[in-house]
Amino acid sequence: MKIIIATRKSQLALWQAEYICQRIKQLDASVQVELLPMSTQGDKILDVPLAKIGGKGLFLKELETAILEKRADIAVHSMKDVPMEFPQGLQLTAICEREDPRDAFVSNHYENFQSLPKGARVGTSSLRRKAQLAHARPDLNFIDLRGNIHTRMKKLDDGEYEAIILAAAGLLRVNQKSRIKEFLSEALCLSAGGQGAIGIESRSSDQTINKLLEKLTDANTWDCVMAERALNTKLQGGCQVPIAAYAQIDKNNLSGLSIKALVASSDGKEIMFANAEGDRKNYWQIGEQAAQSLLDQGAQRLLAPLGLENKGLNH
Repeated sequence: MKIIIATRKSQLALWQAEYICQRIKQLDASVQVELLPMSTQGDKILDVPLAKIGGKGLFLKELETAILEKRADIAVHSMKDVPMEFPQGLQLTAICEREDPRDAFVSNHYENFQSLPKGARVGTSSLRRKAQLAHARPDLNFIDLRGNIHTRMKKLDDGEYEAIILAAAGLLRVNQKSRIKEFLSEALCLSAGGQGAIGIESRSSDQTINKLLEKLTDANTWDCVMAERALNTKLQGGCQVPIAAYAQIDKNNLSGLSIKALVASSDGKEIMFANAEGDRKNYWQIGEQAAQSLLDQGAQRLLAPLGLENKGLNH
């Protein structure tokens, strides 16, 4: 059997694809695995904020087309970039064990976020990060930052920013842990749904491949990420919305699952919080329960100005 993995060309995307390649070979050494590196619209359009050009789904379309046209068999994604709905004929087949889900503070001159001076330039491409961090430090200057990890860090090194905020998981995977000055706490910046987890997308009809891929799923990560995706789905929140969600398995009761979530105004002046918990087998309902709590608090009022109130998922 031969499996071709469609992947973006960035170092992190190639790392993730190579990681899945090795995991597949560990399951069945007879399987041939090849990478099909591709450029996506999200990689090409770097001078416009993601929220204005369609969100992180722009990183997936070309990969999904390759699978549907059978030029590739699977695609490997960062789960925080994956839309809630899949094109007809495709499915989410596996989610691997999660890396550190937190956001990372990277700076050449400051040891942590709170030590930044008034007016410091902070680079981030995420409305979620910007809203939460602006809530804590409205005196800072948040500037959009696009590009792969190394492009972003070069802009920091060139003096365009005093600090940048990136997903810790990506930095850890490409051996850049030494650049992390601080792992941001949940209280300061709650992570995005799916952050730190790698997902595998494949054709629904490929039963032999899917049966193999399913063995790569980490049950704890699957249940938690699905609870986070349930919350996003009920809130109709795409990547352009300041929504955060992080679910965990109860360490003292492995059948229990809890989720923390928030919705913020885009300027960070207002934030609504919610928590929910229950039996992990009801992960979808737990995510929806937290979303309903946010809606009951009036979250729709924060989402409506972004034009997403009745438009479904906008990735």
